[in-house]
Amino acid sequence: MPSDTEIAVPVGTTLLDAAAQAGVPVGSSCGADGICGKCGLRILEGTLPAPSAREDRVAQANRVETGLRLSCMVRVTGDLCVTASYW
Repeated sequence: MPSDTEIAVPVGTTLLDAAAQAGVPVGSSCGADGICGKCGLRILEGTLPAPSAREDRVAQANRVETGLRLSCMVRVTGDLCVTASYW
């Protein structure tokens, strides 16, 4: 959202890769190495596993807004609807 772009990706695809496949830009300055914390996306619909300890550490270290998930560390497990504040 709000682009209404919809794609299908294999389970296990990172959310960042899914967004790239959909042609939707996601901020990232570390090349998806899980360091910068800039790839945070808000999950509007669907569920994801709880954040890993590493995701929590990176999010805290980079002051990522509460409720955002780091798309380079999150793997798609089912249907999701996501957004970013800059879309």
